[in-house]
Amino acid sequence: MAGRGKHRRPRTNPLTRGFIAAGTGGAALTLPLLGATHASAAEPQSAPAVAQSVPQAAQPAKSLTYTVVKGDSLARIADRYDVSGGWKQLYKDNRTAVGDNPKLIHPGLKLTVKTTRTSAVKKTATKSSAPAKPAAKPAGGVAQATQASAKTYANNLDGWIRESLDIMAQKGIPGSYDGIYRNIMRESSGNPQAINNWDSNAVAGTPSKGLLQVIDPTFAAYHVAGTSFDPYDPVANITAACNYAADRYGSIDNVNGPY
Repeated sequence: MAGRGKHRRPRTNPLTRGFIAAGTGGAALTLPLLGATHASAAEPQSAPAVAQSVPQAAQPAKSLTYTVVKGDSLARIADRYDVSGGWKQLYKDNRTAVGDNPKLIHPGLKLTVKTTRTSAVKKTATKSSAPAKPAAKPAGGVAQATQASAKTYANNLDGWIRESLDIMAQKGIPGSYDGIYRNIMRESSGNPQAINNWDSNAVAGTPSKGLLQVIDPTFAAYHVAGTSFDPYDPVANITAACNYAADRYGSIDNVNGPY
């Protein structure tokens, strides 16, 4: 072993000074002595920045046409489609169609609903991860009537007549806009809720109803597939009445008085 002071102490690498031999016998394990504050210590990695959730811009309101069903109310419809402003705004948007009493809406009434939902799906709809099965092809000409309903029609007398004419054209039912309009104005003055409670039909228990004043048995017999089963529904009432008129008179255009 060399004596002290006779030789210059060899310079050691700073990195090797940080290790000592530890163990028993001839085997040894080098252990690092560097602390976390040593200049050569590895800097701890900074934690990844947490992504900040950026609120999405408000979705613009989208308009859709909703057909009232039995048991509906403006409040229920507004809640179902998240209408901004609630039922009061829904009533304001449909004041002409609803009338002066917001509590009185009838099945078949068509409302314009402004929703901010990305999809106009009822809150009560069942969620499913399975892909939707394709709908079975309707029998007869129902598919054609469905295509007509895919178009957009005004929720007023003009729109009801035009929607009926499209369905009638697909079903081969004759009739013109003027013929339908003329008979509607004579029978109901354009009121889809009109009902006759005083004539012979009413006395027999089957009052005439709707735009073209059709009694329930006639409506059921001449109902056109693809339309509502509600005799007060404007489109269903017009289409069934024209179907009846075609069978009895050749066309609604040939009807110029009570029928």
